[in-house]
Amino acid sequence: MSTIIDDSRELIDRKELADREEVTRQQAIKQIERKRHFRVEAMVSLIGMILLVAIWATTEYHNAGGWPTAGFSQSSGIHDVWNFWIIYPIIGWALILGGRGWYVHGGRKPISENEIKREMERQAGTH
Repeated sequence: MSTIIDDSRELIDRKELADREEVTRQQAIKQIERKRHFRVEAMVSLIGMILLVAIWATTEYHNAGGWPTAGFSQSSGIHDVWNFWIIYPIIGWALILGGRGWYVHGGRKPISENEIKREMERQAGTH
């Protein structure tokens, strides 16, 4: 009889190990997909920013009547002075993309069993 119990325990242990490996595999696949999606998102963002800068440079060149030989300001239409509004969308886009990058590459770790146990103990202690 003990042989049957030992065999069933071994079978259960193997099944639990296989289940854990499958969960780990699925988490790894999701992380790889997130990283690939982020790379595409970063490239599309870069292309979008290049296009925006090209449009900005073209309009500023025509508004100022040439290259910014007199510098940059917040005013438009001054001869040889370009408006520097382009920095605001670039900074905003960089912050958003940086936040996404942090989320994908470092801020999103799987929840560990220790974290779950600590939270369960904390909740049990407060009720």
